[in-house]
Amino acid sequence: MHKNEDVLVSVVGGVGLITLNRPKAINSLTHPMVGRISAALTAWENDDAVRAVVVAGAGDRGLCAGGDVVAIYHSARAGGAEARQFWHDEYLLNAYIGRYPKPYVALMDGITMGGGVGLSAHGSVRVVTETTKMAMPEVGIGFVPDVGGTFILSRAPGLLGIHAALTGAPFTGADALAMGFADHFVPHDRLDAFTEKIQADGTDSAIAAFAEEPPPSPLLAQREWIDNCYAGQTVSDIVEALRGNGAEAAGEAADLIASRSPVSVSVALEAVRRAASLKTLEDVLRQEFRTSCGALRSHDLVEGIRALLIDKDRNPQWSPASPAEVTAEDVAAYFVSADPDLTFEPGHRQEQQ
Repeated sequence: MHKNEDVLVSVVGGVGLITLNRPKAINSLTHPMVGRISAALTAWENDDAVRAVVVAGAGDRGLCAGGDVVAIYHSARAGGAEARQFWHDEYLLNAYIGRYPKPYVALMDGITMGGGVGLSAHGSVRVVTETTKMAMPEVGIGFVPDVGGTFILSRAPGLLGIHAALTGAPFTGADALAMGFADHFVPHDRLDAFTEKIQADGTDSAIAAFAEEPPPSPLLAQREWIDNCYAGQTVSDIVEALRGNGAEAAGEAADLIASRSPVSVSVALEAVRRAASLKTLEDVLRQEFRTSCGALRSHDLVEGIRALLIDKDRNPQWSPASPAEVTAEDVAAYFVSADPDLTFEPGHRQEQQ
């Protein structure tokens, strides 16, 4: 066991344990943490002593609240090179998790958002609990859903994925199951026993012993208004439909979208639509690297992080100021080559410090 580190790595009972260990920051993901996780997975891939991997978060608040966006803010103001490198390595890790050859068990307990979704939702055994609070909240800081999130959002039932992307609103573990972000529901207070069972008897036995019927998905129950309202061509069309729907939740969704970065919401809508026709997670991550680099060039990313986390006035001055002012050219600029684009060389493993 490595002490005093942001990622704790150990092998117990033939199971590789990765614990994100920044509980005060709800285990927010830094660039060195990405490198450490990548190195551990690479070492275990061909180690016969490791049968499976379990990823969890330290503390009681959640697996991971997302990427370290304050570092992104400072990088964006200094030219963006560090942010680009962080996303490059993070997205390669997301893709690696997606094709990892051993059982990759992600405990998506508590807050699991943004970059935390990227570390968990591409694994082969994705576990949620009654405390799971999941979201892709990027549009609230002038960013665009990434870490392979648009791959899953674009494949969710009906237009649930568009709703989640444009509002950035949190959803439950049951919703995560319904939308394709997770596979199994295990009660929060049984997670330790679940992990011990994996060590004793393997992943399949642990699932058989501890997985339970999840509660119903609130979002799935609201598909009628969601599918109707989010069918609009533009963000303005969608907001108008939500306002005219009559369902209280539809009005709340309209208010949320109206508070988000107009250009980010417009790009997110286009990104999820485009992701639906991209065949692989790698293809989607390549597109997301482009939209992330587009956000890095934008006014809204720095302004959004400033308002939420630097000055904390929660009063971002978005530019353009409304969805109606966002042009097709504004959106298209986010999808040009990242120059260079993200590449996935066959057999390539991202080496990090």
